[in-house]
Amino acid sequence: MKKLVIFFILILFLTIVVYPQAYMGKGKLKGIVTDTQGNPVEGVTVKLYHLKSASGFTTTTNKKGEWKAFWIRGGMWNIDFTKVGYAPKAISVRIKEYGKNPEIKIQMQKIEGINVNKKIEKELVEGNKLYKAGDYSGALEKFQQILQDNPDLYQVNTNIGNCYFSMKNYDKAIEYYKKVLEKEPNNTKMLMAIGNCYIEKKDYDEALKWYDKIQFDKIDNTITLYNIGVIYYNNNKYDQALKYFKRAATLDNQFTDAIYQLGLTYMALSKMQEAIDTFNQYLKIDSTSQRATQVKQFIEYIKESLKDSN
Repeated sequence: MKKLVIFFILILFLTIVVYPQAYMGKGKLKGIVTDTQGNPVEGVTVKLYHLKSASGFTTTTNKKGEWKAFWIRGGMWNIDFTKVGYAPKAISVRIKEYGKNPEIKIQMQKIEGINVNKKIEKELVEGNKLYKAGDYSGALEKFQQILQDNPDLYQVNTNIGNCYFSMKNYDKAIEYYKKVLEKEPNNTKMLMAIGNCYIEKKDYDEALKWYDKIQFDKIDNTITLYNIGVIYYNNNKYDQALKYFKRAATLDNQFTDAIYQLGLTYMALSKMQEAIDTFNQYLKIDSTSQRATQVKQFIEYIKESLKDSN
């Protein structure tokens, strides 16, 4: 029994981290973007982010509005569609690494009052190409010039902020994300982006302040939900952590990291039966990994503790 108590105490003090992995695999995906009239939209930036590996890449649509992604891992992906002059779109999809994935069809609505001529559009495409190639300084210079020549095009502040974020200059990224918030105070993506900056700065209290500005049921990005849960868990705020891990695991019932941490959180709250149920759910997805072995040990320890308490 003494060993069990020591083991359980150690679990409560585990610091949770995410271990990034490459997003590359053997899957493939394709899609098409049209406007509300059914016309193809060229030059849409399609940003794909693999939740499990916390990594991703960017591509663009061709003249037919088509885009493709090859050699990608299976699992849950967040996909953002952006183009100046159009309202952005964001979706989450589960991708099979083996077998055919359905074509993703997206409609984007034009935003009235934004005049983007061919010259600006060309410059934006050039900036996005530089960014995609990893030339963040070059992309930054291009976006800054666009904004200088077109000060009403405030949305470009997002691109500038992203450049600074990729360059790990998080204070400057925050500065430019806030410029978008001046025009759109409830822009969920900018609130999240600023929170993410503070996470990178390891200022978790400030990150939570920004995440808390977002209506809870509006957060549908599972990796963001997971990261917020991690912050609360590592600060021993298990009740708050619980709801974030729970929502992440509900939105993606294959998100093993979220399910695992949800089980640990139930343990920290002494909700042992819920912990067992959650860990059993985990084992239905992953029963052979090193962590699965650990999960099986957790279940045995919990069952032993419940037996001893009766």
